[in-house]
Amino acid sequence: MGKKKAKSSKSTERSAFGVTILKSNHSRIRALKKEHEPDIHGDKVWNSSFLIMDYLDRQGIQEGSKVMEVGCGWGLLGIYCAKKWGADVIGVDADNKVFPYLHLHAEVNEVTMRTRMARFENLKKSHLEGTNLMLGGDICFWDEMVDPLSKLVNRAMKAGIDQVIIADPGRPPFDEVCVRAQKKWGAELKQWEVETPSRARGWLLIVGGQA
Repeated sequence: MGKKKAKSSKSTERSAFGVTILKSNHSRIRALKKEHEPDIHGDKVWNSSFLIMDYLDRQGIQEGSKVMEVGCGWGLLGIYCAKKWGADVIGVDADNKVFPYLHLHAEVNEVTMRTRMARFENLKKSHLEGTNLMLGGDICFWDEMVDPLSKLVNRAMKAGIDQVIIADPGRPPFDEVCVRAQKKWGAELKQWEVETPSRARGWLLIVGGQA
């Protein structure tokens, strides 16, 4: 009987905007899932992250910017910023079970990324000061998230963050956050889509100018 062939890297990983992403069938992801099963939808990569990566590819980020990814999950947005722009990044999530996946991807992509376990409402102005750019993809999927996220955007702007970018397919809770941000901060709403690494379409809420 012949030996079982090992899966090729192409079947267990993919690349997006220069970031290597391990698929769910990768041996290291499978091993993590046996010990760290995320509680709040942090079990996979969400496509809204790719919308923000594509936007930032066009807009750019100043080299060495301080970036905070909120609701970071596996941290791919932050890893993208660290890898392409040399950013100093912290990933924030309410579920600390996502951080092993984040650190694994940071290792694979040869970057470092700090983490903080916190809900939106627990991020105080002092935590936000000194940050240039705040990012979040697919982070407003429940009605009860509208108030905490809207207030976080307000604190971010008052703390002096240059720009906040949040992406979403267009769920009603996200729409309400957009209405509030447009009314208070004159935020911009852009429809955005990408074809790779998978086809995705949604909206970008952009508050403030380029970081």
